[in-house]
Amino acid sequence: MGKRVRLTDDSLNSHGSRVLTAGCDTAQYERNPVLLYMHERGKVIGFMKDIEVKDGEITGEPVFDCATELSKQCKKQWEVGSLRMVSIGIDVLELSEEPEHLVAGQTAPTITKSKIFETSIVDIGANDNAIVMRHNGKQITLGRDSENPLPALSNKPQTTKQQMELKTIALKLGLPETADETAVLAKVTELQAAATENEQLKKDKAGLELTQVTSAVELAIRENRLTEDKKEHFINLGKTIGIDSLKATLDAMSPRARLSKTVNSSSDTTPVSGEAKTYAKLSEVPEEELLKLRKDNPGEYRRLYKAEYGMDCNI
Repeated sequence: MGKRVRLTDDSLNSHGSRVLTAGCDTAQYERNPVLLYMHERGKVIGFMKDIEVKDGEITGEPVFDCATELSKQCKKQWEVGSLRMVSIGIDVLELSEEPEHLVAGQTAPTITKSKIFETSIVDIGANDNAIVMRHNGKQITLGRDSENPLPALSNKPQTTKQQMELKTIALKLGLPETADETAVLAKVTELQAAATENEQLKKDKAGLELTQVTSAVELAIRENRLTEDKKEHFINLGKTIGIDSLKATLDAMSPRARLSKTVNSSSDTTPVSGEAKTYAKLSEVPEEELLKLRKDNPGEYRRLYKAEYGMDCNI
């Protein structure tokens, strides 16, 4: 079995650039996996087999055809180890200066998309991943003293993802986009304190309103506008509609009437003279008091009439 070699990976090369394996297209090359000597057209010495893209690198096995003296010589030197380096030729399709594509020490853009067109056996390369490239029709060879037509990285500041997130947060907080992390944290602390204070104010206000509502309901009970069993209902109503609306509702309610009736009967069951009695509807008023009620207290008569029959009484 022959020696399996790495053709390329994502590491930094001698031109200060990188070739991303994920963006390197091998499909066309696999149909014609030519193996050259020193990247020279016409010096075909074999082919590459079992080309594989895996774990961030491209590997393959060189096969020497021994059809020429050069191929025979290269095979022998490969076997004894005097030739031991391969180098691929690629077409550069896309470059990137995005922060996520750059690594420490990089001086040229990252090649994010490329296409392999040949592999060569070479004597001395610039590094362990020697590559020949073509960019804008010009060949780039990663060898000693070779020219590099790749553009240098621009000097514009690179905005990282974290910086972008900080800028977005600053703007949402009403700060200038140039605000640093200290300013952003100070603003967040300020807003948190304001939120805590606001929550306490809400609790204090709710407690005060409940006290006012309870006092208003208890006053209405003392004034005979409400009965004790309605207390909780009107307190809950006050919490919903507010103290002002509750007071307006209670003020519109008339005190329940107290009627005096005097009975001259000597029976022990007869109420004491002058005892006050409250009625909820007209049918509860003794027949002998109806005329007196109608004459002396027409407002109460109308209230009891409406409570009894559900309609107003025109008197």
